Amino acid sequence: MKAEIISVGTELLLGEILDTNAQHIASRLPALGIDLYFMSKVGDNLGRLTETVNHAWQRSDLIIMTGGLGPTEDDLTREAIAAALDEKLFIDPASEQALRSFFASRGLTFPERNIKQAMLIPSAQPLANPRGTAPGWWVERDGHIIVAMPGVPPEMELMWEAEVTPRLTERSTGAVLITRTLKTAALSEVHVDEMVSDLLKSTNPTIGVYAKTDGIHLRIAAKAGSAEEARRLIEPVEAEMRRILGTAVWGTDDDTLEGVIGRMLLERGLTLATMESCTGGLLASTITDAAGSSAYFLAGYVAYSPEIKVALGVDPDLIEKHGVVSAEVAVDMARAARLRAGADIGLGVTGVAGPDPLEGKPPGTIHIAVHDGKSPQSISYIYHQGRTATKKRAALAVLALLRRTLLKNR
Repeated sequence: MKAEIISVGTELLLGEILDTNAQHIASRLPALGIDLYFMSKVGDNLGRLTETVNHAWQRSDLIIMTGGLGPTEDDLTREAIAAALDEKLFIDPASEQALRSFFASRGLTFPERNIKQAMLIPSAQPLANPRGTAPGWWVERDGHIIVAMPGVPPEMELMWEAEVTPRLTERSTGAVLITRTLKTAALSEVHVDEMVSDLLKSTNPTIGVYAKTDGIHLRIAAKAGSAEEARRLIEPVEAEMRRILGTAVWGTDDDTLEGVIGRMLLERGLTLATMESCTGGLLASTITDAAGSSAYFLAGYVAYSPEIKVALGVDPDLIEKHGVVSAEVAVDMARAARLRAGADIGLGVTGVAGPDPLEGKPPGTIHIAVHDGKSPQSISYIYHQGRTATKKRAALAVLALLRRTLLKNR
């Protein structure tokens, strides 16, 4: 089955929002045995949108659309599909009742403009949207399928999983592509490539090596007649990769570094506190992105000025001697955070996020530290690809250092 994704909305063309919907859908098609051939974005213009649907209808078996299902005049996805298929729109009584009940259950007056969200064409069936007012469309005619879903990501994602995936699974006849991603830390892309060079010659599964913000990822992709068969192809390759890479592998697939570290802290009954300056609270925010982090994360201190660092327990003599951007101060920030919060482990981050130098040190200069009360660990490096990227890299680097410390002390 040849698929095409059409993302609808002028805001996408203006760069006002990222098209995460297309990425979400594209990542899930291989496991359904569906080949994605084309992706496009089109603004809220009926002529151009109709032309895009027409073009897709000529070349693709499956057309997946997101956006343009709202109640306003510039929401034109329904109208474009109707025009492209030369079918008349009508108000579906069941959909209208569901919409009116949605508003009534929330004590809201039903805006009559929303009635357009209850419209269908003869070839369309509504797709339930429990998170919003815009039902989706499942259109099936002449061997083609059009799926239209809301542009709001949480609404689209639930509709995709609950309504669309089961229907596509029933109709899928192609070979499925299953992937498995191993995530590593403390190794360069070239180093990883050299270590697994013999495995890279495989044609099924195939292996890709990618540099990401949280380390080097290795994606194993196998194609077979069923998901089970594809997984059997992946298993021995994954096992050999793990043997070669050892503890450098910190997670798989949807794992996050903060989630993996959180599980390690929970298993050992350890608590954590942070003190950071150049990352401005991003480290604490990242740690608490993991569900259940309240069980081990006690406190996070954002100490942007030298005076606040000293007030929180950092040795002023170290600041005077080495400057706030130094490995020595990073270690003492970790120590002070641990003691002040009464935690088992403290993390410290100081540096220059940029764009200007600080204390004569260039943008991207970062010092990170882990203090467990026994043997403090610290790393210093220079990494600058802009302020935001530098902060993100620093937060992930200190988490990687924490993981290494936990592995060493187990």
